[in-house]
Amino acid sequence: MSLATEICAPLAVLGHDVQVPLASGEKVGYAALDYAASSPALQRVWDDVAAYAPYYGSVHRGAGYLSQLSTDLFEQSRRTVADFLDLREGDQVLFTRATTDSLNLLAGAVPVGTRVFAFETEHHASLLPWAHAGLDVTYLRAPRSRAEAVAALDAALAGAPEGPKLLCVTGASNVTGELWPVAELTAAAHRHGARVVLDAAQLAPHHRVSVRELDVDWIAFSGHKIYAPFGAGVLAGRADWLDAAEPYLAGGGATRTVARETDGSVAVQWHTGPARHEAGSPNVIGAYAVASACRALAEAGFEALEAREQQLIARLKAGLAEVPQVKVLNLFGADSARVGVLSFVVQGWNSSHFSAALSAEYGIGVRDGLFCAHPLVRTLLGEESGVAPGPVSACGAPEPSLPGERSLNAIRVSFGAGTPDEHIERFLTAVRELVTDGAAWNYRNEGGRCVVDTRREG
Repeated sequence: MSLATEICAPLAVLGHDVQVPLASGEKVGYAALDYAASSPALQRVWDDVAAYAPYYGSVHRGAGYLSQLSTDLFEQSRRTVADFLDLREGDQVLFTRATTDSLNLLAGAVPVGTRVFAFETEHHASLLPWAHAGLDVTYLRAPRSRAEAVAALDAALAGAPEGPKLLCVTGASNVTGELWPVAELTAAAHRHGARVVLDAAQLAPHHRVSVRELDVDWIAFSGHKIYAPFGAGVLAGRADWLDAAEPYLAGGGATRTVARETDGSVAVQWHTGPARHEAGSPNVIGAYAVASACRALAEAGFEALEAREQQLIARLKAGLAEVPQVKVLNLFGADSARVGVLSFVVQGWNSSHFSAALSAEYGIGVRDGLFCAHPLVRTLLGEESGVAPGPVSACGAPEPSLPGERSLNAIRVSFGAGTPDEHIERFLTAVRELVTDGAAWNYRNEGGRCVVDTRREG
């Protein structure tokens, strides 16, 4: 297949024609470069949801036509997601609110005495639920190569006490975009009798993910990062621990039977399968939107989507390399494989100030901060993990960094299947102009955020 046929045009997304105001009073088309937080919904997904909305009805056990239609659509959505993830026979698909909800659900379902292993580089959604659920957690230090990650896990598991073990690992970093060696880590975990849950929040929107090939035991991802609207996520994988656990929520839908005992108590038999952890009326439209996004990405073809994204990544990296004041953050090295997520700092600039200027003066939306991955970002910025940074400086004209000065946070640019080339080019132009000429407007600190003032500098 030729390169020309491997690369596709951007997919149609909502908001591609939205005009936003600049500090100057002009309006410009919004350049959405914060996909890692929430990707715009695909137009096709929105159209599918709109087409179904008039037929919305209660699900499971309803006798009416719309109820049966909604039930069929909900359960077909489950099968669509299973196909998208290439699940094994016997694996389950549970619909949740998002990746965070999925991993908290699993944290409550692992057997008592399970020891969890996680690298400190994880997003808080995959770093924190385990201790919160009362489990013993071994936090592994940030590796500086894929091989080091596998070796560190292998050593930690070899020295672990007997009993159930679980590794939680990301597929792609939400800070650097770097791909993790999931298959190699899973093989090491399984050699030591440990199970693996994959946080695919940043991986699933960019790459084909096969649970069967990776051999992970569970996978979690969010609809709002895979081009569906907010409100739905997925936990999929092995059934045994989930069926043996107490239901995530107690209520209707999770129960097989409920009976009053002679002593006045209530006896409950809970369902097995997905219903056990999906009590209450499910988010049918959310589940359908996730399934629609999965179908759209699969039909567009990940090979073509990845080829185009790699072109954008190469252009972005080359453009930033031309600005000496920009330092791109990497864990595994500048040439490590990544998805469309990249974080950086700019010498002499407060990251919040730089991001505010990108928005107010160029109509570009990025993100600044620690990206819900505080230990990782602090490691990449040269700070000691867990040490709180000093006070954030006030906004204003950029001043040269002092020797030894460290940035308090970073700027993240992220993109995907709906990003046009123009957005990347506008971003690179903006970076060069801000670094060379400075901001054209005054900015002030308002509640810890930099916002534009109406007075011009000078």
